[in-house]
Amino acid sequence: MDELVMHPLQPVFDKNSRVLVLGTMPSPKSRENGFYYSHPQNRFWRVISDLYEEPLPKTNSEKTKLLLHCRVALWDVLKSCRIDGADDASIRDPQPNDIAGLLQETEIRTVFTTGAKAASLYRRLCLPCTGTEAISLPSTSPANCRFYTYDRLLEAYRVLRRYTD
Repeated sequence: MDELVMHPLQPVFDKNSRVLVLGTMPSPKSRENGFYYSHPQNRFWRVISDLYEEPLPKTNSEKTKLLLHCRVALWDVLKSCRIDGADDASIRDPQPNDIAGLLQETEIRTVFTTGAKAASLYRRLCLPCTGTEAISLPSTSPANCRFYTYDRLLEAYRVLRRYTD
């Protein structure tokens, strides 16, 4: 059963951010915990900490500090949609966040999307406003474990270093 979800989280960025990583919409667990990629089996934080050789963050504050230290901004493509739980395939009535506005007020020049649904939604809803093509990365969701081993996932995310170092 789907529900109308309004994006509850602010984007994470500062003046030093160089890349923007976009998911689709925070999962129920992320909304409950008040921060991105909060499902305990999601591999996003492990990938970022390993990629930048930093300790795995535990708190929302530590996660924010890690992102800013690595010059990675984080947000989602959608500001609202109808969705069944965390199932991106069930998304209906998507409304985009103001990605173009964020890019205009920062030095971010490279956009990444996590997962096929984020990539397709970005292309359809945001690209016409931003004019910035996004580089698609695989989803870090636990649902993607059978398609992407951890090592393969980490290798795919290595591209972030080229734009942040």
